[in-house]
Amino acid sequence: METKMESKVDPVVPNTSGRTKLHDVKGDPKRKAKLKSILTYTAFVGPALIFFFVIQIIPFLMGIYYSFTSWNGVSSAIEWVGLENYKRIFTNDEVFFNSFMFTTKFMFAAVIISNLIGFGLALLLNAALKTKNILRTVFFIPNVIGGLLLGFIWQFIFVRGFASVGELTGLSFFKLPWLGDETTAFWGIVIVFAWQISGYMMIIYIAALQGVDNSLLEAARIDGANNFTLITKIIIPLILPAFTICFFLTIAMAFKIFDLNLSLTGGGPFNSTQSVAINIYQEAFQNNRYGLGTAKAIIFFVVVAIFTTFQVMATKKREVEA
Repeated sequence: METKMESKVDPVVPNTSGRTKLHDVKGDPKRKAKLKSILTYTAFVGPALIFFFVIQIIPFLMGIYYSFTSWNGVSSAIEWVGLENYKRIFTNDEVFFNSFMFTTKFMFAAVIISNLIGFGLALLLNAALKTKNILRTVFFIPNVIGGLLLGFIWQFIFVRGFASVGELTGLSFFKLPWLGDETTAFWGIVIVFAWQISGYMMIIYIAALQGVDNSLLEAARIDGANNFTLITKIIIPLILPAFTICFFLTIAMAFKIFDLNLSLTGGGPFNSTQSVAINIYQEAFQNNRYGLGTAKAIIFFVVVAIFTTFQVMATKKREVEA
């Protein structure tokens, strides 16, 4: 009588995580794919985050700390003074508030004029012109010129060029003391800023205009809409995201104006055209009051951040409505 040997095969017992032992040995494909994705993102984004943290975040946090000290920016002795710098700014620093008022007025004028010119040029150069590419390049070139160089060039134009034209033509406009009077110096800086930035805004507006569906414009023309109606009722609502970007950029640039202001007027006459950036620079690096200058910079940062946030929120809300 033959005995039959029954072979017993141990079943594959799942582990506590629900995966089989064989699966654990080979590895989880989904887990590998997720790990590979994380490593890929880290390889590309990691260096940028590290540099951003080192160049932006750490100096910003150090600036907040220095704003509560009386450090002169040179010595190793740093004395903690608490809120003394901020009290001094709000109670006994008329020059800083005058520079803030000048910068705010300049911002409003520069933003309006720059965007009007940029949008107008975009409408003109979005048409079927044979020389539109050349004209776009010509209008954009001032934006690539450095602010200091541009300021010195326009200083020569205001002082020498306008005076010569005024003598030849007799026009009082060219005989004005463009950089020697508070009012004319203000508008002189606005003119140069708008001349430099308008080409950059023009490129953004042109990119937005090229995304407008021509069939909508043709349908509106058939219904009897004129050019003004097309611009105000169709084109502007459709490209409101471009206005949001351009307003944000011009507000930030106008608030932070430094090199153009420094080379044109240097803040004169009698500090009447001194921007906040120049005031902070002079306080920190010329008067050797680094702590006080940093406190002014922190206040400036908070104001600009609040202003630009409200601007973006307001224009974004209109985008949704449009």
